[in-house]
Amino acid sequence: MIVPQNRLLFWFALVVLPFALLGAVEPAALWISLACIGAFVMVALADAVAARTSLAGISVELPGVVRSSKDREARIELRIRNERQTQRRLRFALPLPREIESPQEDLLVELPAASEWSRLAWPCVPRQRGNYPLDAAYVEGASPLGFWAVRQALLVRAEIRVYPNLLTDRKSLAALFLNRGLSGLHAQRQIGKGREFEKLREYAPGDGYDEIHWKATARRGKPITKVFQIEKTQEVYVVIDASRLSAREVVSGAESQVSGRSELVGGGFDTSHLALGTPILERFITAGLVLGLAAEQQGDLFGLLTFTNKVEKFVRAKNGKAHYSACRDALYTLQPQIVSPDFDELCTFIRLRLRRRTLTTLLILTSTPTPTSTRMKTRT
Repeated sequence: MIVPQNRLLFWFALVVLPFALLGAVEPAALWISLACIGAFVMVALADAVAARTSLAGISVELPGVVRSSKDREARIELRIRNERQTQRRLRFALPLPREIESPQEDLLVELPAASEWSRLAWPCVPRQRGNYPLDAAYVEGASPLGFWAVRQALLVRAEIRVYPNLLTDRKSLAALFLNRGLSGLHAQRQIGKGREFEKLREYAPGDGYDEIHWKATARRGKPITKVFQIEKTQEVYVVIDASRLSAREVVSGAESQVSGRSELVGGGFDTSHLALGTPILERFITAGLVLGLAAEQQGDLFGLLTFTNKVEKFVRAKNGKAHYSACRDALYTLQPQIVSPDFDELCTFIRLRLRRRTLTTLLILTSTPTPTSTRMKTRT
């Protein structure tokens, strides 16, 4: 698309209007005025034709995935290709969604000569968690005389992934989960003998019948006992309710006491950074990811499960950075659904899938007025 520039309007007012007025006042100068106006029109048309090639050889590439955190500054890197390798002055714009704010609507870029590729960092601040695709980038170039501007939409393929912001909660809960602030090592008492299989040995007086390995006893012809040890690692699961109750808005404790509402936000989390109108599901997701970081620091296996009126997502407990990224990818697009939770379906799924001894934390929001509506339940 070709659009006129301010320079064209300026020269139109400087050339066309005076000669048109001169031709109207002095009939003898009519042909001279028409000639000058015609010459100006021809120059403007020639400049418009030349402007059609001002964007030739220009293309834009964006990274396939741009990862960022909510309410934290991010940058989108654009790679601009200039096949002609000539010096150009271009203006770029990105059609960012309204959930992603940018301090600038467009950016002017000077492409240097003798350089095929150039880079441009586009600043932005995501305000809402989710996945946002980008399928176009807009570029504008000027004609040789600057009378016209050529605008073109370039096809790109990219997506912006906005993850929860864990910085505030990690600072407030690091001491609680990771035992920071205490000097030295601290011995922790292990209760019970554990249920993790270690080895087989011959039966000794006092061994319980539930500890006898009957198949090994039949093969060897004498009683054989199973020996267990304390579990060095345990499986920690977080179950997040994404049903209609999780869509309730975050309300501070003081405001809840004044208004008499039961949706208090407690449990040790700093909610000052959460804006009013934010669903309580945001807190659930943040709590689950922080618990995953704490479990990994302690050497445990971490998994998660989300449910509504059915089980939505299930990630089996593992550890490592790749597994934590998989858990984060499973939660960053989670949104509350206006359906009632089905706890029978949830319990059946857990009973069938989790065969080993696990620590399961259930994050739900009850509708019964209680001092704190956010409840945590544990299953071992």
